Amino acid sequence: MADYILSCCSTADLSNEYLSERNIHYVCFHFTLDGEVYPDDLGKTMPIEKFYERLKAGGMPTSSQVNVLEYTEYFESFLKEGKDILHLDLSSGISGSYGSACVARDELAEKYPQRKIYVVDSLGASSGYGLLVAMAADLRDNGKPIDYVRDWAEENKLNIHHWVCMSDLFHLKRGGRISAVTAVAGTILNICPLINVNFEGKLIQRKKIKGKKQITQEMVNLMERHAKDGLNYSGKCFVSHSACLDDAKNMAAEVEKRFKNIDGGVQIFNIGTVIGTHTGPGTFTCFFYGDKRVD
Repeated sequence: MADYILSCCSTADLSNEYLSERNIHYVCFHFTLDGEVYPDDLGKTMPIEKFYERLKAGGMPTSSQVNVLEYTEYFESFLKEGKDILHLDLSSGISGSYGSACVARDELAEKYPQRKIYVVDSLGASSGYGLLVAMAADLRDNGKPIDYVRDWAEENKLNIHHWVCMSDLFHLKRGGRISAVTAVAGTILNICPLINVNFEGKLIQRKKIKGKKQITQEMVNLMERHAKDGLNYSGKCFVSHSACLDDAKNMAAEVEKRFKNIDGGVQIFNIGTVIGTHTGPGTFTCFFYGDKRVD
């Protein structure tokens, strides 16, 4: 048993079951819907299916990050037990959560000088960020000490590739991210933006592709181009989705058809309530380990 805690945020979009089985702790972001504030607790307070039903009915949630006080209380609960902490956080290119975690770390370091408190900016999001956490858990379970795992995460976080298809253009319009004209035209023409996370941990639109079948094939092609060892890739592959399980299953099937050695097969997760606040329903993804992101 490791003598340190491995931790992440709820925005890593891994299931409660997965986190429990892997002994990974998490701290909750929050979202507000119809004037009520909820924890992003991976569907325990509000089932994720219900969340997306309310979005489809016109709900427009907002999200909020973990603040310094919440991080302080969360970290201190482990420090009081005499545990060191390795916390991997949501990309600083998407949220200010990493900064809040660092402030809490610095304050607690004075109170617990004998303890190690490491905070890593994942430069990732959703189950891509979750993939980095899962790989860190593999190292921990293989007996690697906290400094080794921290250094590995820092050195390898840009090797996690994020490819995202967002098909609900009207949610993007409601959120002010695209114009009404673009949303209508894109819907009529069945055009979906293909997005990835760049080396700064920011979401970047790379292409516009007509049809989910075509965009799925393009994502698999990109995986072949960038995955470690190409078609011989034997690492993990995570797929996540926001209320479009069939799209996620198709994505997973296409990956497994081309890549025969995926570690444990493709694993599918829900996009949680906080990340889903910004993507809306109809988003599916593909995450894998490969060459280093350079742009």
